[in-house]
Amino acid sequence: MSEAGEPLRPRGQVSWRTRLVKALALTLGWAVVAGPVAYFGFMTDSRDTTIASHDARISPTRDGYATVDLGAHLPDLRYPTGQRLGVSIDLDNTNAESYQELIQRYAVIASHPEGEIRKVEQLVSDMAAANAVRGAALGVVGPALWLVVGRRRRREIWTSASWRTVTIAAAGLLVLGVAVGVGPWASPPRISSVDDSSWQPIAVLLPEATIPPKAKALEVQAGLTTAGSKRLIESAFDTYRKSVTFYDDLLEASQGLGDQLRQPEEGEQVAILVSDRHDNVGMDPVVRAIADEGSATVLFDVGDDTSTGEPWEAFSLDSLDTAFEDYEHKYAVLGNHDEGGFVSEYLSSLGFTVLDGEPDDDAGIRVLGVPDPRSSGLGSWRDATGISFEDQAGALADTACAADVAGERVSTLLVHDADLGRETLERGCVDLVIAGHLHVQAGPQSVTGDNGKTGATYTTGTTGGAAFAFALGSKLRRDAMVTLITYRDRVPVGLQPVTVDTTGTYRVSAYLPLPADDD
Repeated sequence: MSEAGEPLRPRGQVSWRTRLVKALALTLGWAVVAGPVAYFGFMTDSRDTTIASHDARISPTRDGYATVDLGAHLPDLRYPTGQRLGVSIDLDNTNAESYQELIQRYAVIASHPEGEIRKVEQLVSDMAAANAVRGAALGVVGPALWLVVGRRRRREIWTSASWRTVTIAAAGLLVLGVAVGVGPWASPPRISSVDDSSWQPIAVLLPEATIPPKAKALEVQAGLTTAGSKRLIESAFDTYRKSVTFYDDLLEASQGLGDQLRQPEEGEQVAILVSDRHDNVGMDPVVRAIADEGSATVLFDVGDDTSTGEPWEAFSLDSLDTAFEDYEHKYAVLGNHDEGGFVSEYLSSLGFTVLDGEPDDDAGIRVLGVPDPRSSGLGSWRDATGISFEDQAGALADTACAADVAGERVSTLLVHDADLGRETLERGCVDLVIAGHLHVQAGPQSVTGDNGKTGATYTTGTTGGAAFAFALGSKLRRDAMVTLITYRDRVPVGLQPVTVDTTGTYRVSAYLPLPADDD
């Protein structure tokens, strides 16, 4: 024992208090570097994406607003985020041919913005996480050097340091700081050229317009508002109001559908079938409400989510994904309008299983599907893009029949056009073919195959209410439809179509049992 009553420690042993102080000092040294680097990196970061049918750049701000830069000919808009962090959305190229078309598109997307909001939030979160990791990594450098140099060497450096050495070290730290700030990961801080006094509430700009409650907090950059742009904004708000009212009323009315829909019994599961949405994001929350009322847990999407398959239509895919974000099983095939590789790649990135000729049974239902081998665009033509329609149908039948022979019978075949599954049915190798493409319901129709096994084919109507290849608008252009499919022991046993007519009224069809195969 020492004279002070403390236990003696072997020479060189360090007390726990000293270790704690060192650990705290190293942590503080790490935080002093990591915090500023992460914060500065985040606030100067940006991401390129597609928003509201535009190429866009997303950047964090500190003003608490989501500010949308609409370009040189339209006034900027901003909406409070409800927190100190904001975001700048700079819109660039789009495929719209006129400002009138563009502003109407804004209005419809803005009336159901959940998918776009979710995308922006995810991008901001990604930027925050990436810069936090970068800051944490750079923050380790200082404490690591401190430990590597060691106590004795640090003492030697300190005792031998001169003003010249200190100056060189300070200059080195300055260069390092500049490198961190202007490196390839950093962008110049965005400085708004719009003074707060130039923003005015939308109700002030349009005193005679009926402003929906959700839009009352919206502000417009008054300095760029001309008589022409004011008329465009008035037209947009009329479209916005109609869209919000129509689809909100549908959502409210959906709450009573559960009593009209057949509910699954023990051992059964339900899938909801959508097709030919053609960019109508207004129907997505309605479809999800119907799915919930019918106790569905699986999503089948048989194509034509877009009109041209181009990246500007990402908002449509984001919207569907947001409506069913908690679904573990979301299956999709591409329609003739989902031409090119964008839709497939984007849906896959969102977590959809995009079927491409291989069976899948992750949902407890063995499914098979292929993309439509044709493409269309906004016209009515159909052009072969690779394999012919007939060859695709034959290859699909070969795959399904091989699975049947192996004792792994395909329960459901997902195709955009039911004709693509006809050969598979005629050979008796599938229980149910589901499709869209016609924009109206057809079937179910039972088919007995060459092997004596019975299956059925069914085409659902357009979920987007599309009259042609485009459904984006304030209301339905034609009756919209979804279909609930009931499965028992992995086999489809019944269908129940639900139609929404153009007046906003639901029509729930009777439950339609599917033919059972005795084998």
